[in-house]
Amino acid sequence: MIEGLKLAVVLPAYNASQTLERTFGEIPMDIVDDVILVDDASTDATAAVAQRLGIHTVIHARNGGYGANQKTCYTVALARGADIVIMLHPDYQYSPRLLTAMAGMIASGHYDAVFASRILGGGALSGGMPRYKYVANRLLTAFQNMLMSAKLSEYHTGYRAWSRKVLQELPLLACSDDFVFDNEMIAQALWAGFNVGEISCPTKYFPEASSINFRRSCIYGLGVLRTAVMYRLCRLGLWTSTLFAPATATLPRSIAEMPTMTVAEPLPRMRAA
Repeated sequence: MIEGLKLAVVLPAYNASQTLERTFGEIPMDIVDDVILVDDASTDATAAVAQRLGIHTVIHARNGGYGANQKTCYTVALARGADIVIMLHPDYQYSPRLLTAMAGMIASGHYDAVFASRILGGGALSGGMPRYKYVANRLLTAFQNMLMSAKLSEYHTGYRAWSRKVLQELPLLACSDDFVFDNEMIAQALWAGFNVGEISCPTKYFPEASSINFRRSCIYGLGVLRTAVMYRLCRLGLWTSTLFAPATATLPRSIAEMPTMTVAEPLPRMRAA
C-alpha cells in the first residue's frame, strides 16, 4: 500500500515469456499489493511463467487485441479492490523502478493520472527508439496538443498510472480494442477534466521488446489523428461520440471472482460513433 491506498500493477501480455521475469523482478513489492497479468491468447509460455512467479493471471480465450487486454486488466484490478492501478508492459521496455514515484503522485491527491514520458529528459533516441517513431511521436503530440488544448510531452507511452475514480468513470468500453486504445483513453481523461501529470522515463528497445511494425504504426497514427479531430469537433459541438459520453460504456462495476489462470472472453466493445 501507499498512503493507505491499495496499489495494483497490471501487465497486458502477449508472447512476453522471455521478458516477464525480468520485469516482475524489478517491481517494488514493498508497496505493490497486487500484480495481475492478462495473457491475450499468447502462443508462447507467458501464462506458465506468470503462474510460476505467482502472478494472478487471466487468459483470454482468443486474441482480443491490446485495447481489449487493457479493459480486462482494469476490470479485474478494480474487482480486486485496487485504489491505484499502474499499467506496465511486461516486455521490459519501461523501468518498473518508477512505480513508486508514479503511485506517489496519484496518492498525493494532486493527480488523477500519471504518464511516464520517454520524451522528457531526451532519452528516447539513446534508448533505441527508431528515428521515424521519434519524429512521428513529436509531430502527433504537437498536433494533439493543439487540437486538445493540452501540454503533454507525449501521448504514446505505454506506462500509465490511474486512480480508481478515473477507471470507474471513463467510458472505456467505447475505446478501440487495438493499439489506439491508449490514445483514446488519454483523450477521454482530458475531456473529463482529470488532472494529468508526467514523469521522465528511460526506455529500452531490444529484439525481445514488443513493438508494432511500420504498417501498424501508420494505422495507429491515423487513429491518433482521428481521435484528436473528433475531440475538437465534439468540443465545438459539431459532432457527438460515445468516446466522450460519460454515462455510457463504462467498465463493469463488479464481476464474478476470477481465480488465477482463469480463461475468459475479452469484454464486448461498444463502438464509438
